[in-house]
Amino acid sequence: MSFPFQISSREQYERDYQASIENPEKFWGEVASHFLWRKPWDKVLDWNFKEPRVEWFKGAKLNITENVIDRHLETRGEQPAIIWEPNNPDERTRVVTYNRLHKRVCQVAQMLTNLGVKKGDRVCIYMGMVPELAYAVLGCARIGAIHSVIFGGFSAQSIADRLEDTNSAYIITCDGGYRGSKDIPLKAVIDDALVGNKVVKKVIVYTRTRTPVSMIKGRDVWWEDEMEYAETQVEKDGIVSFPAVEMDAEDPLFILYTSGSTGKPKGVVHTIGGYMVWTAYTFVNVFQYREGDVYFCTADIGWITGHSYIVYGPLAVGAQSLMFEGIPTWPDAGRFWDIVDKYKVNIIYTAPTAIRSLMGFGSSPLAEKDLSSLRVLGSVGEPINEEAWHWYDENIGKSRCPIVDTWWQTETAGIMISTLAGITPSKPSWATLPLPGVEPVLVDEEGKVVTTPNEDGYFKGNLCIKTPWPGILRTTYGDHERCRTNYFATYPNLYFSGDGALKDKEGNYRITGRVDDVLNVSGHRIGTAEVENALNMHAGVIESAVVGYPHEVKGQGIYAYVIFEGKMANADLIRQDILQTVSRIIGPIAKPDKIQFVQGLPKTRSGKIMRRILRKIAEGETENLGDITTLLDPGVVEVIKNGKV
Repeated sequence: MSFPFQISSREQYERDYQASIENPEKFWGEVASHFLWRKPWDKVLDWNFKEPRVEWFKGAKLNITENVIDRHLETRGEQPAIIWEPNNPDERTRVVTYNRLHKRVCQVAQMLTNLGVKKGDRVCIYMGMVPELAYAVLGCARIGAIHSVIFGGFSAQSIADRLEDTNSAYIITCDGGYRGSKDIPLKAVIDDALVGNKVVKKVIVYTRTRTPVSMIKGRDVWWEDEMEYAETQVEKDGIVSFPAVEMDAEDPLFILYTSGSTGKPKGVVHTIGGYMVWTAYTFVNVFQYREGDVYFCTADIGWITGHSYIVYGPLAVGAQSLMFEGIPTWPDAGRFWDIVDKYKVNIIYTAPTAIRSLMGFGSSPLAEKDLSSLRVLGSVGEPINEEAWHWYDENIGKSRCPIVDTWWQTETAGIMISTLAGITPSKPSWATLPLPGVEPVLVDEEGKVVTTPNEDGYFKGNLCIKTPWPGILRTTYGDHERCRTNYFATYPNLYFSGDGALKDKEGNYRITGRVDDVLNVSGHRIGTAEVENALNMHAGVIESAVVGYPHEVKGQGIYAYVIFEGKMANADLIRQDILQTVSRIIGPIAKPDKIQFVQGLPKTRSGKIMRRILRKIAEGETENLGDITTLLDPGVVEVIKNGKV
């Protein structure tokens, strides 16, 4: 399969970008014509950011699995679709061809149908990074069920909240999962999440770790048993088939939860047609994927990166997608480079957190590793700092591989601003240029477009997007008003990303970080309110405030200021108790890196916590804290400064 929408020169980028802005309907109609549609669209784009309402390929009918699997079977049936590298390097790897993927997805679709899952039902997926997770996602899509994948690090309470929000009646999980030296008891966490739940009808359990688990009669079933029966139904005389359910382009494909500035996570909804086109288009162009390349995305499918750039984007264009169960530092810090060497990886896509972590081990883990197959290096999740960029460039890319530093979000579905590998120039720590279809604008706090550069010659403001792209979120599940207020109400007729940015004279963008109350920890968005709610659940905590601070590995760390009631006989033990509380309520990913016990918080007379002051103190700034005379008790600031941890 060729990639007729692949950009091959800087001049073509300029032409395509201009065409996508001047006539998006014509541009995206031509791109979309290269996919399988059962019925063509009546209208390419219909939108209004005020409501908000966005519809792409309106009236079109399709099934996304026919695009990511079926259409490849004739030409690349025996080509690897998913290459799976297990957590333990001594365990057998698995190569899943497109033919095998087709069979397994048909079996999952039949299994789900047998268990009562119908089009439009929500299916919660809480699994380790095994190929069966991809089968589960695509099996849902084949029958029109809406999948909601939950990252394996979330707690029972977080899962229970998501089950309640989606009203999911079906769960797919594993007995356990491997992550480095740890065994994660996934089924046990699901059991805890289901205490008191009256909605869930079936829990499907895949055997991975052979951890003893509780199986409830009538509710819990084994994946292997159900799949064996389904196999007899979908395969006749060597021919595998399960008819893909016809879907509307604007039907929901999945719900994925992301943190916001309030305590409750938001269920971002992406729909089928636009998501498919956007992920395939951005994958091919950003990474400049070539026929036969081995592409390695190190993300977890529990996050949007795994959805878009392990499963849907690569498979939509018939790529070879490498899926990794483990972590970069186990059994040693050479694990990524062993995988690159073993599979002759051409493209690697990883997070700055991983890069910074591996930098700390020096060059010895790279010894005798053949990285000559690498052609493109990618970075995702947060802006990559200049030191890490140069280490990545020199030590991994040997100064010959372009680096694509990609900016995008759960809400955007795919990459928005990035270098196109080898096509447009890269600039260390800058995301650089917007992709075709993306029209960024920088505005000030009042929503006015920034037209004057600062003293450094850069335009600086809050990053918004003027017009819709095919992958834009459609709503937040069950609460469209929340979608409006979070993304479209701050600045009228604009999508507000929540990020600040700089723009240089050449039109390159550099993301400077969140401007709302959301932290970016190891590339994962965590709401400050969400962490504060968890902290306040501890019996001894009266009140708390959470801010971010620079962290040399994670990018941003979590700094918590806590007012504690009662005696502080053992502050370290109390800290551990509080951290355990946060782990139980949200998950280990949200644990504060530092907890400072304080007597009071800097508040205005109206009761608002002045987080800018707390943020500066956490960052080590103790002199230029701005005007504190408006505080109810300015003296509390000095006490907090003196007690910084």
